[in-house]
Amino acid sequence: MIHSKIPKVGTSIFAVMSKMSNDYNAVNLSQGFPDFDVSPELIYLVNDYMQKGLNQYAPMPGILPLREKITEKIEKLYSQKYNPETEVTITAGGTQALHSAISTVVNEGDEVIIFEPAYDSYAPVVLLNGGRPVYIKLEAPNYTIDWQEVNKAVNSRTRLIIINTPHNPSGSIFSEEDIQMLSKYINGTKILILSDEVYEHIIFDGNSHNSIAKYPNLVDRSIIVGSFGKTYHATGWKLGYCVAPEQIMKEIRKVHQFTVFAANTPIQHAISDFMEHEEKYLELSSFYQKKRDFFNSMLQNTGFNIIPSKGTYFQAVDFTDYTELSDVDLSEKLIKEFGVASVPMSAFYHDNAASKSLRFCFAKSEQTLELAAEKLDNFYKSIS
Repeated sequence: MIHSKIPKVGTSIFAVMSKMSNDYNAVNLSQGFPDFDVSPELIYLVNDYMQKGLNQYAPMPGILPLREKITEKIEKLYSQKYNPETEVTITAGGTQALHSAISTVVNEGDEVIIFEPAYDSYAPVVLLNGGRPVYIKLEAPNYTIDWQEVNKAVNSRTRLIIINTPHNPSGSIFSEEDIQMLSKYINGTKILILSDEVYEHIIFDGNSHNSIAKYPNLVDRSIIVGSFGKTYHATGWKLGYCVAPEQIMKEIRKVHQFTVFAANTPIQHAISDFMEHEEKYLELSSFYQKKRDFFNSMLQNTGFNIIPSKGTYFQAVDFTDYTELSDVDLSEKLIKEFGVASVPMSAFYHDNAASKSLRFCFAKSEQTLELAAEKLDNFYKSIS
């Protein structure tokens, strides 16, 4: 028999809900992936590099032209210079970047602060490395941080604080005040920051992205994770990156090389070229804000209370007012009986905390969103 290192961890909720969605032929607004095509130009570039024979291992940290493009983008957007040679690594998706970063810095007995609801890959990796997750619940309904709770949680064993902005699953974002409070409570400590910024280019209503890269006093202790899959509608390509100061990145690369060694070669070359089109990521906020607004206009007739989404391509809704069902029971009922898939918000808590919220993905065509809204309206009519 094998002794499980993470016995309380099961199959990812995203895989579970997508399978159930397929089983019942439901409209899948659960797992976070678009149902529209990748840019034909980007597909052409990938194929072109394959045809040119660039199909063998890339350099372990990633091809240098792509790393250079990343550092140029960060400097232009956030006024922070990173060395592409020593401070950027291309990874097999954002999740692998998170895994390698956490595995690098967390040791037996270290405590890691995680804000819940949280993306489900953080805590299992902490546990795999002998660390102890310390959970702090974001405050409903807008999923804000109670910084006094953070102050109480920080101690000599705290090794890492994981932040995620824009935030999956709630759609909330870090404010300037949040960054100031984070700085205040880690000042004078050896605490590191892991900043999950995979939705950095999807932020709404004129707000700006408060990347950790904007703050020189935090950069020296921070690891930032990004994702090309989210930016270029190509989640199945699994290409991401992380940036960090050289002394941290040196250690991350030691873990990275024995996890995947290197990421997909022709896709790296293609994205390096495609990043010349800055508008492709600079216009992403407007692109997804239109989808958010369209979907929310459809939701007006469904009885859900819409929780403001300030970023990401997710919309959280509250259903306290019109059904006694739990979020798990409601999500299953919506799939099996009404043909639309969501994710219960309780799945983003380590203890499956009671919740009356669901998360929908609106990275879909208008036709898909209309169909989903129609099915949700049918459910609302059935209980009204």
